[in-house]
Amino acid sequence: MTGQAQQAKRPVSALIAGPYGHPFHPILVTVPIGCWIASLVFDVASQFVDAPAFLATGSVWLIAIGVLGALAAATVGFLDLFAIPTGTPAFRTALVHMSLNLLITVAYAGNFLWRRADQVAPVPVGPLVLAAVSVAALGVSGYLGGKLAYHYGVRVADEATQAEGYRSEEN
Repeated sequence: MTGQAQQAKRPVSALIAGPYGHPFHPILVTVPIGCWIASLVFDVASQFVDAPAFLATGSVWLIAIGVLGALAAATVGFLDLFAIPTGTPAFRTALVHMSLNLLITVAYAGNFLWRRADQVAPVPVGPLVLAAVSVAALGVSGYLGGKLAYHYGVRVADEATQAEGYRSEEN
């Protein structure tokens, strides 16, 4: 294993970003992903019920919680980015992943403000389309995040450490 690959596996700050082999970023991203997908489900559902206000209100809350969760995930994600050596394919992938996530977070913050200004139910087409496009971009960014972890092994324990989990007690 090269020194650069080993560097990308070690946390910049274990206290904030998580210990070796157990980063916090993948744990934290579940909050915005779950909230934003659920908000899109609420948006679509608001088009088909007789009293859609509760769904539109719930969607706004989910968007707000997702934005806050994204800010927390971004904080530790930045620390993981700093561990990746610059000039590598992993670093370029991480920059695209980060840029997409920042754009998505800004889009959702704008969507939140748009909805708070109008407070219409069912959710109007504009905010609904913005949410759908944002979720699609989130899927692309999630793919890139998976590539960072599973293809490039960023913040994943090295193979020697992983092998410890597969040794039988008889050896």
